Amino acid sequence: MSDWTAGYVADIGYTFGYYTELNPLRLRLPLLSSGYAFPNVESACELGFGQGVSVNMHAAASSIAHYGTDFNPAQANFAQELARQSGARLHLHDEAFAEFCNRSDLPDFDYIGLHGIWSWISDENRSVIVDFIRRKLKVGGVLYISYNTQPGWAAMLPMRGLLTEHAQVMAAPGQGIVSRIDSALDFAERLLATDPIFGRVNPVVGERIKRMKDQNRSYLAHEYFNRDWHPMTFSRMAEWLAGAKLNFACSAHYVDHVDAVNLSTEQQAFLKEIPDAMFREAVRDFMCNTQFRRDYWIKGGRRLNPVERVEALRQQQVILVNSPENVELKVSGYIGDATLNEGIYCPLLEAMSDHKPKTLNQLEQMTKAKGLSLPQILQAVMILVGKNDLAPVQDELGISKAKKQCDKLNAHLLQASRGSHDVGYLAAPLTGAAVPVNRFQQMFLLAKNNGRKSPEECVKFAWEYLENLNQRLTKEGKALETPEENIAELQRQAVEFFEKRLPILKALMVT
Repeated sequence: MSDWTAGYVADIGYTFGYYTELNPLRLRLPLLSSGYAFPNVESACELGFGQGVSVNMHAAASSIAHYGTDFNPAQANFAQELARQSGARLHLHDEAFAEFCNRSDLPDFDYIGLHGIWSWISDENRSVIVDFIRRKLKVGGVLYISYNTQPGWAAMLPMRGLLTEHAQVMAAPGQGIVSRIDSALDFAERLLATDPIFGRVNPVVGERIKRMKDQNRSYLAHEYFNRDWHPMTFSRMAEWLAGAKLNFACSAHYVDHVDAVNLSTEQQAFLKEIPDAMFREAVRDFMCNTQFRRDYWIKGGRRLNPVERVEALRQQQVILVNSPENVELKVSGYIGDATLNEGIYCPLLEAMSDHKPKTLNQLEQMTKAKGLSLPQILQAVMILVGKNDLAPVQDELGISKAKKQCDKLNAHLLQASRGSHDVGYLAAPLTGAAVPVNRFQQMFLLAKNNGRKSPEECVKFAWEYLENLNQRLTKEGKALETPEENIAELQRQAVEFFEKRLPILKALMVT
């Protein structure tokens, strides 16, 4: 009997995460910032969509036709159910890459996305994917690909091999993947406690093992314990993608576009001396000890002239998706935490405090008296979007087409929140993306949709379900035991939700 998993972990599902970089509507600002024209995305494809949360959110919140596959039928089934609920233009399959990529009924795509999966598959599957991209990505189309990279993973490579070998040869018969992971981590911890020379030379390994012990086992299973696990250098990735006629465009992580928070002055000067852009990017990874890359690659990217670029940037709309008082004037980059300039960020946040979409041109006019220039505004916007304080806004046509689909998907997720905390997001028509909304907030929204008006009424609604399921809240890592403690904590969260979160969800057209 053939192994349909191809060495990939399949006896435990992947996490129900949402990955905003997979959103085709998000690529406009980074590409414009880097001087590239962006495609009008009408068709998109996600390879290895996991539980399908991202692809469903992006399809429901836009008019884009989405296609995709994930080899795990349980995950594909969950994703397909979400698709049925929204009625969005989704075509999701449970096929292996070789099967899906050779389907005759697929259109050509403006956008193809892969999150993480590249690091966990064989060279045979990589060849299938590159050939698919070569054939099916349109000229001018964009590939988003994220992957574990070097040199950031260099020290961990031998330990990862030891962990997977332990899980294979030391596990008791019939032991499940979670138990095997726990045993492997315990073994690694005991090994490092003997003070091996490897641990002394690579102290970061011990720190990572400690962090892994606290991480979700579903995540660890898929991140570390697949048969194939290949952190790849940027230069090697470029060699692979050259066969698909792709050129590197820029990072999909917005904060990466701001050198000042990622590189020292000396490092920036050193990189400027390197004329070759690809080699410069490889050297940058050494400066940052990069572990994970999130990149856009273009097939035949068109460079904009300065006038085109500035005009397109000025038309871009953004919206504040956080309460102004909750926006920290700090950002974490590769060189540590940086304090943001109040003279730039405070006027911008004030201009956007009404939670209404603003173009960069409008922000430029509104902050002109404070002396802000378009380059300063662009840099601040890139950082604030990267910190999830701002979000790009899609056009009116996209919003109008997405509203009904989002309402249907969100209604389904709100109903599911009565018994599950799996999906902690709702679809936002305004941004064409997902927005974090935890289980209790979803239950408050459901209560509100069912006629409850006050925080107290919503708390009573939520507590009835939690009590019937014998479920309890936690606070500061400890379970709350008594009904009074649980209701008090729900009340605190409900008041905060009504005062701070609900107005933002309304602005995003989530509710």
